Amino acid sequence: MSNFPPAVASWRDQIERLSEHASPCRHLLSAKWAAMRTNALAFLDQHGAEAQRLGWTAPQLFGVHPEHGFLRVEYAGALMVNGNPVVAVENERIVFERFSGYRNKQGQTWGPPVWEYAAKGMGR
Repeated sequence: MSNFPPAVASWRDQIERLSEHASPCRHLLSAKWAAMRTNALAFLDQHGAEAQRLGWTAPQLFGVHPEHGFLRVEYAGALMVNGNPVVAVENERIVFERFSGYRNKQGQTWGPPVWEYAAKGMGR
């Protein structure tokens, strides 16, 4: 696990610092957040280096709306929409079992990574 590229190691550290027992957003159930957090860590362990190599950014993966958190999915990074495990990472999409999260959607605005949102206490 210590052989991560620096960006991936930083992302992993930031996700690990967020409690698995307390959702960073009052509108997201703690159980759903726990699944999202677990899957984000697994993603970083299994696909993080490849995602970073392909140019995926923290907001594209972990972004949430700057004021409304998880309620505004049009600002959400690919890993902040659901709690399903990732099957593969590609240049333009993150592949889940039954759907994909795309990097470049027309008109897409990425929110800050969930750890920045949590640090500002916006979700409480």
